[in-house]
Amino acid sequence: MKHASTRELYKYWNERRGTRPAPERGDIEPGAIRTVLGDSFIVAYEPRASHPFRLAGTRVCALFGRELKTEPFVQIWDKHSRSAVHDLLAIVADEGVGLVAGATGEVADGSTVELELLLLPLRHRGRAHARMIGVLAPLEVPAWLGTHTLVSLKLGSLRHVGPAVETIAAPRFMGIPFLAARGGGRRHGKLMVYDGGVQ
Repeated sequence: MKHASTRELYKYWNERRGTRPAPERGDIEPGAIRTVLGDSFIVAYEPRASHPFRLAGTRVCALFGRELKTEPFVQIWDKHSRSAVHDLLAIVADEGVGLVAGATGEVADGSTVELELLLLPLRHRGRAHARMIGVLAPLEVPAWLGTHTLVSLKLGSLRHVGPAVETIAAPRFMGIPFLAARGGGRRHGKLMVYDGGVQ
């Protein structure tokens, strides 16, 4: 995670969820994340409506030069990215995993800016397929901000984050104390060889 807002929101989300896959919408206190509110947003999980914004921070809206509340989240992406964004939103909701992605924003005059996207699942009144909270922030503040606006975003590299991903660890080789306790080792030259495996 490259952007400070991304790291801070992810840390707060992780703390608020506790041992659950995702926190409740009501667990998120705006005052606790006041420094990232301008870069943050909440979208509703409504595939037929292309996942409308419920809230959008001032800096997110400034990038597009308009209030984004009620606008479809999927529609701010270029036509080549929209299908992938739809699929990624479904994965976040279905699997309870977060997402960090790179994005390239394009201005009407052809100028571009690199941004970071964070998308995390939220439960709402016990429902898993309800809301998502996120950050959309430029890695460097563009000189044109305030005079030009983004016309679309292009999806870049991405990775999943969160408890569901972190618990999938590579197999660990059995330790020597464990193997020695099993016995059955055999000498091969100066080495003791144990029939091993993974645990």
